[in-house]
Amino acid sequence: MIKNDRYYMNIAYKEALKAYKKNEIPIGVVIIKNDIILSKSHNLRDSDNIVTKHAEITAIEKANKKINNWRLNECILYSTLEPCDMCSEVIKEAKIQKVVYAAKNQNISHNYKYNQIDDDKIIKKCEILIKNKFIELRNR
Repeated sequence: MIKNDRYYMNIAYKEALKAYKKNEIPIGVVIIKNDIILSKSHNLRDSDNIVTKHAEITAIEKANKKINNWRLNECILYSTLEPCDMCSEVIKEAKIQKVVYAAKNQNISHNYKYNQIDDDKIIKKCEILIKNKFIELRNR
């Protein structure tokens, strides 16, 4: 089977669903190197009550431990949402080679150039999941 952006983004989406079920903002992340998954994660900020428990940062920490190195050279990070400012700084420091995201994040001020996946179906699926969570939160 040929693994491509769609394949890894679907895995990230499954992570986002885990976050959704935990009543977290549904964002999922996968980090790969040479077509091998180093880590997967989803938001845990509300569950753990730790502000830095964004999916990207947790996935980076797991990947660091797996390869026993803080540098994630030649790695690709897949996220269901374009990374926020905080996560973008950590991604930069971790030396991640490429970031592919699905849904556009309207609340960023950074100037990093990430790659939006070229798949309208996946983009829409990720956007709907996030929008539904915010609708639920507003209705409480």
